Amino acid sequence: MQQYLQNKKGLVQSVFDQVFDRYDLMNDFMSIGIHRLWKKNLMNMMNPSAKQNLIDVACGTGDIAKLFLQKVNKSANVTCVDPNKSMINEAQKKLVEYKNLNWIISPAEELPLSDNLFDFYTISFGLRNTKNINKSIKEAYRVLKPGGRFLCLEFSKIQNSGLELIYNNYSKMIPNIGKLVVGEKEPYEYLIKSIENFVNQDELINLMNKNNFKKNTYRNLSGGIVSIHSGWKI
Repeated sequence: MQQYLQNKKGLVQSVFDQVFDRYDLMNDFMSIGIHRLWKKNLMNMMNPSAKQNLIDVACGTGDIAKLFLQKVNKSANVTCVDPNKSMINEAQKKLVEYKNLNWIISPAEELPLSDNLFDFYTISFGLRNTKNINKSIKEAYRVLKPGGRFLCLEFSKIQNSGLELIYNNYSKMIPNIGKLVVGEKEPYEYLIKSIENFVNQDELINLMNKNNFKKNTYRNLSGGIVSIHSGWKI
């Protein structure tokens, strides 16, 4: 495990290569299905219109893109980005009925896109897996249009000590659940470690400030198990 953590980029690629075809199943088990409510909260907070477009980075199997297109009656354009080709393939299968989708295999730190393209930038449960969080946020700012909005849904720091104790005890079980459900334990050992090592709510706000985002706020969900950070390119 320690050797993996020294090469985060290679580790993340290895993790998702192992679980891409059971990723949705394991997310449901890990969060008892609550991750779907968190993502709907993100979409409600975004409240997009049909004339607006989205880039969803670390798109995984396409949950955010699907919710966005449902929200705007399938009429807007969505660019889905993920560094893992297998994840992109799974997302394409799941969203085969939807049009106006662009697919890009790329890390968040080096998007092969021009400046000022998108009304919304989302990254859900992916920022902590990037090799360089600061550079990823800088890229988000670059590709957003003036007036565009950055939204990050990510595991965060729990605000209640009692809930934190329960969550920490449950987290210790997750690698064994992963072994039982998808046949792999090590990817989930990494995922728990990545959550523990991620910045807290205020530290992420500071990174957003550093990269010129304005009106930066966050909303805790489920007692701070996750949070949604929001900022604007003004």
